[in-house]
Amino acid sequence: MRQTCLILPLFFFLLFITQPCHRILTHAAGGGSWKLLQKRIGISAMHMQLLNNDRVIMFDRTDFGRSNISLPDGKCRNDPHDTALKIDCTAHSIEYDVLKNSFRPLMVQTDVWCSSGALMPDGRLVQTGGFNDGEKRIRIFKPCTTGCDWQEFENGLAARRWYATNHILPDGRQIVVGGRKQFNYEFYPKDAAANTYSLPFLLQTNDRGIENNLYPFVHLNVDGNLFIFAKNRAILLNYASNKVVKTYPEMPGGDPRCYPSTGSSVLLPLKNLKAAKIEAQVLVCGGAPTGSYIRAVRGKFIKALNTCGRITITDLNPHWVMETMPTARVMGDMTLLPNGNVLIINGAASGTAGWERGRNPVLNPVLYRPNNKFGSRFQLQNPTTIPRLYHSTAILLRDGRVLVGGSNPHIIYNFTNVLFPTELSLEAFSPSYLEAGFSNLRPKILFPGSQFRLQHGQRLAVRFTVSGKVTIDKLSVTMVSPSFTTHSFSMNQRLLRLESDKVNVVAKLKYSVQVTIPTTGNLAPAGYYLLFVVHQDIPSEGIWVLLK
Repeated sequence: MRQTCLILPLFFFLLFITQPCHRILTHAAGGGSWKLLQKRIGISAMHMQLLNNDRVIMFDRTDFGRSNISLPDGKCRNDPHDTALKIDCTAHSIEYDVLKNSFRPLMVQTDVWCSSGALMPDGRLVQTGGFNDGEKRIRIFKPCTTGCDWQEFENGLAARRWYATNHILPDGRQIVVGGRKQFNYEFYPKDAAANTYSLPFLLQTNDRGIENNLYPFVHLNVDGNLFIFAKNRAILLNYASNKVVKTYPEMPGGDPRCYPSTGSSVLLPLKNLKAAKIEAQVLVCGGAPTGSYIRAVRGKFIKALNTCGRITITDLNPHWVMETMPTARVMGDMTLLPNGNVLIINGAASGTAGWERGRNPVLNPVLYRPNNKFGSRFQLQNPTTIPRLYHSTAILLRDGRVLVGGSNPHIIYNFTNVLFPTELSLEAFSPSYLEAGFSNLRPKILFPGSQFRLQHGQRLAVRFTVSGKVTIDKLSVTMVSPSFTTHSFSMNQRLLRLESDKVNVVAKLKYSVQVTIPTTGNLAPAGYYLLFVVHQDIPSEGIWVLLK
C-alpha cells in the first residue's frame, strides 16, 4: 500500500505540471485493483466483444490514416472510398487472446466507426453499419482456433446505420435500432420485405443539431417487448406489430442521457424467474446537463450529471427513483458483474462525448450494489492511472475481471502535446472479490464443463467445490450474456439469477445444486452465456454454456 501511495502522487504531479489545463479526479477509496496488460495493442479499442473462445474482438475506425499495427503477410486494404488513406497496410481491428494476453491484427475492409453489433445464437459476431462506405455493411466474425478474419457483405442493411444499437431477440434475430438521421429500426437477417419500420419516438427525442437520441439504450423486457430509452424518455415497443405498448414517465430533471450527452444503462439482474410476475428494472446513470454540448464546443465544460434513475419497467404505474453517485460522470461504462453488482467505470466529470469535448477524467470506478438499501448502494473503488474518456470501453471477462481499453478524444491518433493522448493500452480491473483473502470462499465449478449445451427449462445439477465453510443461503448460480460495448453502452448485456434447489453435499468440500434454466427466450435468448457459482458475493471462474 505504501508503494502505491508513493507512485500515484508522483504520477499526478508529473501530469499536472506537464498538462495544467485540466484536473484528474481521484478519491480515497477501497476495493479493487488494476493491472496493465498491454501498453500498446496498435489500435484504440473503441468497440469490444468477448467471444466464446475467450478472445475479444476490438476495432476502431479506418478513416484517420495509419494505425500502429501492420496487417500480416504484406496485406493492404484498398478502399477507393476511404476519406483518409486509399491504400492502408495497417490494421484497424485486432483479436485479443485473454488467456495468452496476446493479440493479432485483423482486416476490416470498410469504415466501422461508431458502429454496433451483437452475438448471434451460434456465437458469430454480427457487426452492423459504420461511417461512409461502411454505413450499410454487415460484417461477420466467426470464432475459430487460428487464422479467422472478418467477412463483409455490401448492402447488408436496409438503411444507413451510424450510432445505432443492436439487441438479440427471442427468435434469434437481431434488431438494429436508430442511428444518425434514422428514426426507424430493421432486422438481421432481413425479413421477407427487407423493410425498415418507422419509430417516431426517435424523432421526438431528437434535439436538432445535437440529437441526444443516438446509441439509444435498448433492453429486452421479460414479456418479449423492447424497452427503448432516448434522451430522457422511454417506451416499451412491440417490435413485431410496430406498436408502442407503454410510455414511461420522463426521467426527473429533464437532462439528456444518450449520445452525445452520454450516460449509460443496464437491465438489472433478473431473478425469481419462476414467479407469476417477473420484475425487471432498468438503471440509467450519468450524462450531461442540457446545453453541455454547445457549451463544450465554445470551450465551456459543464459539470456532468451525478444522478442515476432506477425504474421497474414491469410495473403498471412505473416511476423513476433517483439516486446520487459519489462522482459526476459522463461517458462512463456500466458493466454487470457475476454477483449482480454493477461496475461504473471510465469517463469524465465535465463536458460531453465528442472530439475534445470532455474534461476532468474520473479515475475511480464506482460499485453499485442494487440489493442494498437506498442510500447505501454506491462504493468508490481504487483508481487507475490512465484517463479513459471518449471512445473507451469495458467488458466482463470469464475470470471475473473487467477488461478496459480505448480512449481517443481526437480526430486522429495523437500522442503528444494534447491533454489526453490517444490510448492504445489495455488494463484489467479486478474487483475485490478476486483478492487472495477470499480464496477460501471462492467456488470452483466441477460440472458442467465449458461449452456445455443447455435447453430452455432444463434442470441442471451444477457441481462445485469450496475450500472453506459454505453458507448455503448465500449461494447462487448466475448466467451473464457477453456484451458488445461501445460509446458507454453494453448492448445485449444481461444477467439472470437461476432458480435453485437445496445445496447437497457430494463429498468433502464438494457440493451440488440443482438449477432451472429460464423457460423462454423472452427471459434468456438463445446463445452463449457465462455461468458462475456465487458464494457470499464471491464468484467462481465462469464457464461457457450454449443455450440452444
